[in-house]
Amino acid sequence: MAEPKSLRRQRRKTSEKARGTGKFWLGLARGVFYPLTGALARTEVRGLHNIPADGPVLLVLNHVSHLDPVFDAVTVHRAARVPRFLAKNTLWNVPVLKSVLVGVEQIPVYRGTADAQKSLRDAHEALERGKAIVIYPDGTITKDPDGWPMTPKVGVARLALAHDIPVIPAARWGTRDLYDHYKKRFRPFPRKTVKYVFGEPLDLSAYRGKENEPQALREVTNLAMRRVGDLLGEIRGEQQPDEFYSPARKKRDDDGAA
Repeated sequence: MAEPKSLRRQRRKTSEKARGTGKFWLGLARGVFYPLTGALARTEVRGLHNIPADGPVLLVLNHVSHLDPVFDAVTVHRAARVPRFLAKNTLWNVPVLKSVLVGVEQIPVYRGTADAQKSLRDAHEALERGKAIVIYPDGTITKDPDGWPMTPKVGVARLALAHDIPVIPAARWGTRDLYDHYKKRFRPFPRKTVKYVFGEPLDLSAYRGKENEPQALREVTNLAMRRVGDLLGEIRGEQQPDEFYSPARKKRDDDGAA
């Protein structure tokens, strides 16, 4: 059952407000993305109330399509939150889009550069200021042919353990039916359905104070992504694989088989 879309209205008193030019760019983004996602797909959501009405929160999701951030932004905004994404820094080179990204305080990711650590610093600062961060631990769109999560990166654990905040696992399915990047296929018709499940906060009490321990970081990362996989399995009516998909391992297996 789709969750009522009135949650934002119910949270009017705690609704996160943009300021300055951010108010304009947020309004513009809302005016574009709400009708766009509505035209492309029906959206069904369960557990949206698990996103806190205010204060810092880390939202952990799977990643299957370039359309994910658009649908995720609208869905999280329905919970009266303004989501901050970790996005490729090259998007800041696009005219107009740069102004939108800066205005709504998105976080550039500098992969493979001397500024790579700056991404997490900015995310840490956003959490300290009570913001909602959306993170895809896969690091990119999953290469798993069946759409299950890949081996996750430990940045999610670094953020989760450095702050005593709610860490909410969530899963989304249906966006790849609309746009499959690897197959270069866009299929808006017939109208699709995108489904979400937001789980309850993870219990990370056993790992508090261990943010500098590599084993703890890996365990928390896997714990978060396994829970995301469980929720994805609920949506799909399937059991997630026993292991995360690894493109490197798949290549080795293929080479060995050859």
